Amino acid sequence: MTSAPETDLLLERLDAGLPQALSRLQDFLRIPSISTDPAHAPQVRQAAEWLCGQLRELGFQADLRETPGHPMVVAHSPEGAGPKLLFYGHYDVQPVDPLDLWDRPPFDPVIEETPAGSVIRARGASDDKGQLMTFVEAFRAWKEVTGALPPNLVLLFEGEEESGSPSLRPFLHENRDELRADIAMICDTGMYADGRPAITTQLRGLYGEEITIRAADRDLHSGSFGGLAANPLQILCNALAGLKDENGRITLPGFYDGVDELSPELRRDWEALGFDAGGFLSGVGLRHPIGERGRSGLEMVWSQPTFEINGMSGGYTGEGFKTVLPATASAKVSFRLVGRQNPDRIRDAFHAYMRAHVPQDCRIEFAPHGGSPASRMDISDPAFAAAKQALSEEWGREAAYIGAGGSIPIAGDFKQILGMDSMLIGFARDDDRIHSPNEKYDVASFAKGARSWARILTALHRG
Repeated sequence: MTSAPETDLLLERLDAGLPQALSRLQDFLRIPSISTDPAHAPQVRQAAEWLCGQLRELGFQADLRETPGHPMVVAHSPEGAGPKLLFYGHYDVQPVDPLDLWDRPPFDPVIEETPAGSVIRARGASDDKGQLMTFVEAFRAWKEVTGALPPNLVLLFEGEEESGSPSLRPFLHENRDELRADIAMICDTGMYADGRPAITTQLRGLYGEEITIRAADRDLHSGSFGGLAANPLQILCNALAGLKDENGRITLPGFYDGVDELSPELRRDWEALGFDAGGFLSGVGLRHPIGERGRSGLEMVWSQPTFEINGMSGGYTGEGFKTVLPATASAKVSFRLVGRQNPDRIRDAFHAYMRAHVPQDCRIEFAPHGGSPASRMDISDPAFAAAKQALSEEWGREAAYIGAGGSIPIAGDFKQILGMDSMLIGFARDDDRIHSPNEKYDVASFAKGARSWARILTALHRG
């Protein structure tokens, strides 16, 4: 193993340099790197160049790698003893609309005092520029304390995450030998709900589809044709309603193939988190969970698959009333996947199920909206225990292994393409308003996030 600096020296350096670190973050946040808007393509490149400049100043070999879309930032520290670590984040940000709901210009970052503490407010503060810079500031402190960067680091910072990462998978395939490491570090996640540090160890996958059913060649008068002609809306409603039974279980044949029960150890850890499903729902005006009977709230959102109807349309929906049988009806649906569920097999089963519910003189069409399997990390790797201990020491609370109800495809891509697990460790809070007006990032999250990575780096390099 390479010699690691004393942790206390790193932490002291980070604390002393916090004002300068916040100033650098503000410079980064001023760049409107909105990847979904072609008008901002020059600013997306500007953000990538800014990152490259920061990394080169620290001694990384860093450059922009062109893609069909926005460039990747790839950087390497010198080789040496110790684990090879890949750090991933993204430098692009969401659009700012609606602009009139912002209290100040979204790319004019400011540090505000709130009843809960200091925050930095700007688009991208939490998702993901502030989080990404916790990496960079930890590397900076290591360099300033030891005179050299941590060895064997590979940095991959993407500019298209907020626009679906169309260039990422091809880039990973083309550069797999260069990017492959012992483990990946991903910062695009958050703390547990009560502010406890966490390592996300499993992520649900996703399969989405839009279905359209077509019947008559035009909308029909319900008095003349009702009861006789096929009604696509009714057909669609009946079919989709049948996908769940009275206990909330999904009825597709083979759907639960690859869905494992929680281990006793993980179940015990999750129960210790004290999650209150009713309290969680109360934040959105609800109270009573309606998921599968017999499951805890965390199982429902972290470790069990779902089927949801995300939207439905057809017939007349304007002002007033119009008694028609619609000629067409459509719905958008999604399945959240867990364990070893196969998105392709579930798609085939869903198509077969829907076709079986459509009368012979109607037509059904499918429009896919992507699919990715779930990700589950091997926490028996000693690196996970080391990182968990480092987080616990920094935050003064035992870090938790948690799941995530959403999908972060990059973790699955690293597993499938590069053959390595990921540690998903971030310091975002539930109230950070990511993707919304007035996004913020707690100054404490930024400062302690950098300190956390410094602790994790020293722990991994000492083995």
